[in-house]
Amino acid sequence: MNMLKRTVLLCVTMCLSLLGIGCNRKVELRLGVFVDSNWDVPGSEMYTIIDRVIERFEDAHPNIHVTYDSGIRKDDYSSRLMNAFLSGTEPDVFLILDEDFITLSSLGGLYSLDGKMEKDAIETDQFFSSAIHAGMYHGHCYALPLESNATMMFVNKTLLSQLGIDMPSNDWTLDDFLDICEQITTDTDGNGTIDVFGCYNYTWLDAVYGYNIDLFNEDGTKCTLDTAEVRSSISFIQKLQELNSGYQVTANMFDQGKVAFAPMTFAQYRTYKPYPWRIKKYSAFEWDVVAMPSNDNNSNASQVSTLLAGISSRSYNKSEAWMFLKELSFSKETQQDIMLYSQGLSVLKEVVSDSFISELLKEDMGDTMVDLSVLNDVMENGKKAGGFLKYDEVISMITSDVEDLIRNDDSDIELQLLRIQKSINRVLN
Repeated sequence: MNMLKRTVLLCVTMCLSLLGIGCNRKVELRLGVFVDSNWDVPGSEMYTIIDRVIERFEDAHPNIHVTYDSGIRKDDYSSRLMNAFLSGTEPDVFLILDEDFITLSSLGGLYSLDGKMEKDAIETDQFFSSAIHAGMYHGHCYALPLESNATMMFVNKTLLSQLGIDMPSNDWTLDDFLDICEQITTDTDGNGTIDVFGCYNYTWLDAVYGYNIDLFNEDGTKCTLDTAEVRSSISFIQKLQELNSGYQVTANMFDQGKVAFAPMTFAQYRTYKPYPWRIKKYSAFEWDVVAMPSNDNNSNASQVSTLLAGISSRSYNKSEAWMFLKELSFSKETQQDIMLYSQGLSVLKEVVSDSFISELLKEDMGDTMVDLSVLNDVMENGKKAGGFLKYDEVISMITSDVEDLIRNDDSDIELQLLRIQKSINRVLN
C-alpha cells in the first residue's frame, strides 16, 4: 500500500471515528423549574409532571440527560433565573413567569423559535390562541406555552337560592350581573345594615375586559383611555359600588358566604371545588363558577395567564433543547399530565376537548356549570394582560388614578381620563 492510499485510509478512518463520536455525544440539558404551583394554590405536583416528561424524553433520546435544581420556590424563581442570566449560568430550557417574558425577550435572553417551528411544521392553531400568543414578542415566537389559567366568576349558589334568584348562565351580560347584584345587596335581618352583598374584588380592569377594550396598541407605545367604552366600564364599577352604600366588602365577608360573586381563576376552582380543599375553604355554602359577564354576550371577558417555557439564546445545545421544549409543550401526554397533576388548563385544543379530560373534570367536580365548550371559548378568545415592557408600571399608575376617579364620582370622567391618558403616553414614549 503506497503512502497516498495510507493517507486516504487514515483520513477516512478518522472521519468515521469523529462521526461516531458525534452520534454518541452525551448531552446534559439543564432545566429551570420551580416546585410549587404557578397559580398560587395548594396541591401542585409540578415535579411529577416534569419527571414524567424527562423519563419519556430520555427513553427516546438516550444520549441526552436532563437535570434540574430541586426545591426552588416560585417566589424565589424569578430572581434566581435573572441572577443566572447575569452570571451566564442560566439553564438551557426554563419555565418563564408572565412578568419575566417581556424582560427576557426584549433583552435578547430568549432564542427565537420561528425557524424551528417552521422546520418541524408546528401549526400554531393547534394551541389555543391566548396561549400561543403569550409567547410572542414583536410578531416572533420566543416561548411555547406549558399551561394556562383563566379568570371565571365565582357564584354563591346558596345565597342566590335563599333570595329566589336563578343561577346565571354562561352567556350572561354585564347588565344581568348588575341586576342580580342589585337584587342581592340587601338588609336581610331588618336591622338597618346591609348584610349581604353582590360582589367582591370585581375591579375596573374586569369591567374593561367585559367591554372588550384594548387599552394599549400592540407594541405598547400608546394608551387609549378617552373612549366611550372606558367611560362605560368606570361608570359600571361606580354603579356596583353605589349598591353597597359605602360599606367595604371584605374577603372575610366573601369567605363567610355573604357575597354572591367574585372573580376566581380556573385553578382556584379546580383546587377548592373538590374534596378535601372545599372542606377547608368553602364548606358553608354551595358554589360554582360561570364565564365572566360581558357587554354583548361575547366570550372575551376573561383574562388568561400562561406559564411559558423557552430556550436560552446562549445555550450550546439548542437542537436538543428544542426537542425537549416540544415534549413539554406540544406532547399530548404532557398536556394530559397538566390536567391530571396541575390545576391549570392544557394549552392544546385537542387535549381540552378530549373525552378523557371531560370525564376527569366531572369526576373531580361533579355537578358543575363549566363545560368544555365554555373553556374552549374562554381559552381561545380570552385576553392576555401585558405584552410590553412597561405594562406593569403604567397599569399600576392608571389603576391608582382610575380608582381615585371612581371614588370621586362628581369628577368630570372624560376630562380626567384625557389627563391620565396624556400622562401615561408620556411614560410610554
